[in-house]
Amino acid sequence: MKKLFVAVGMILFSASAVLAQDAQKKAEELVKFKEVAYNFGKIKQGVPVNHDFPFSNISSAAVVVESANASCGCTTPTWPKAPILKDKSDKITAGFNAAAPGPFNKSIYVKIAGTSAPVELKISGEVLNADAYAEYEKTKSAKQ
Repeated sequence: MKKLFVAVGMILFSASAVLAQDAQKKAEELVKFKEVAYNFGKIKQGVPVNHDFPFSNISSAAVVVESANASCGCTTPTWPKAPILKDKSDKITAGFNAAAPGPFNKSIYVKIAGTSAPVELKISGEVLNADAYAEYEKTKSAKQ
């Protein structure tokens, strides 16, 4: 009899956990980003760059951006701290320090209150040292 109560308890616990997960919305049901990926192209080493990821609140109530966390310390996201009202827009700004030469692919994970998983925003590009960037600019100007 004791085993039966334990088994029934486990089933009820599992069912409630599944129902709680289903009750959480996906971030994409609450906010709509204009774009989720941006390529900076070739940028000069040591010259930080920024890109705005605009989004709109498509839900029936205000939404709150709880956090925006970057995949590394070279990327600095900023986000609105106030609730975004229904049918209003705001933005997540991705800053990249361009300290190390070479290609980069970075992610920013944006957590919306009441959602089960964050939205992933991606930035990419290639950082060139001063000499390589000067050469790149020369060839780019010659093509115009």
